[in-house]
Amino acid sequence: NILIIGPTGVGKTEIARRLAKMIGAPFIKVEATKFTEVGFVGRDVEQIIRDLADHAITMVRAQLVEKKRAEIAVKVEEKILDQLVGENSTTNRDSFRALLRQGLLDTRTIDVDVPEPRRQAPLDTGNGNPNSQPMNEIILRFDKLLQQGGRRSERRQMTIAEARPVLEEVYSEKIISEEDVKKAALHSVEQEGIVFIDEIDKICSRTEYRGSADASSEGVQRDLLPLIEGSTVSTKHGNINTDHILFVCSGAFHQCKPSDLLAELQGRLPIRVELQQLTEEDLYRILTEPETSLVRQQEALLQTEAVTLKFEDSALRRVAALAAAVNRDVENIGARRIHTILERVMEHISFTACERAGTTVTIDAAYVDEQVGNMVTKTDLSRFIL
Repeated sequence: NILIIGPTGVGKTEIARRLAKMIGAPFIKVEATKFTEVGFVGRDVEQIIRDLADHAITMVRAQLVEKKRAEIAVKVEEKILDQLVGENSTTNRDSFRALLRQGLLDTRTIDVDVPEPRRQAPLDTGNGNPNSQPMNEIILRFDKLLQQGGRRSERRQMTIAEARPVLEEVYSEKIISEEDVKKAALHSVEQEGIVFIDEIDKICSRTEYRGSADASSEGVQRDLLPLIEGSTVSTKHGNINTDHILFVCSGAFHQCKPSDLLAELQGRLPIRVELQQLTEEDLYRILTEPETSLVRQQEALLQTEAVTLKFEDSALRRVAALAAAVNRDVENIGARRIHTILERVMEHISFTACERAGTTVTIDAAYVDEQVGNMVTKTDLSRFIL
């Protein structure tokens, strides 16, 4: 397990999210401050694993549907053709199939049996008591008993374009077995699950304040111990063993030190990584390298108003320099500072974009200084106002 230490806005969460996405693992991010120790009203830490299991079920179902997409598409096509030409008719079937594939029949109306939507489970109201069964599990079991004869459906008229996703859902439920989904999801959680616990420093008391009565403090650390070490958590999908789940904890540790965590918790997070604060060069790379960088987002946003936006390299260098300066002098919020400065730079252009349709706007270093310069010279005086 890993403990990531670093100031806010340096990409601690992004590292874990990218890691999970690259290997296709079930991933969940939680805030440590949301949980209370067992016995208090609130969510207990075992809810993390239950949420991870729910996420894995959704993920595995989507993967299985993707694998069987061709088979589902054939069944949907046959069902639509049955509605168009009749079940036993073979004469016009091939000509209608060709028209259907070209999308020429998408506006034709057909009758479709639409199943009732699944009931959404309400929020967990187990109130942190480990022995009380969460209300949503009771409702789901009762729902299952009612639905054993199959979900009720009603016949509706809709166009072929609207009917296709409805029929895809119906046939994916018939083809994919819920037991297979559950089995694959539980295995995936136990072997590849990643839990990212953010703001771990906020449930950490400084040494001189140990033993405070805060329900979201040291008790939560004690509850996390068995979870991180390895224990069995019961969920509505089955029992999950947490031995091989990767726990990544992160925190800025401004008010306290990692050594203020419970000694047992420190021992269960053996890999310690310290992230440095972002430099001016890092901020420039964030502006230019990602496929969906903030600069490209702004360009696409103004494209909707038929305005072509161009950022000169000098402007991006200046934005990075200003962001680094404000982070250094006022408050270090890392890469989020770029967002603040770009919004200030774009404020006037965004507001008047509808009047500039068909024009090209070029932003250079001088324009950036004109819009943002006073933000740097005027240090944050609000903190000195009594």
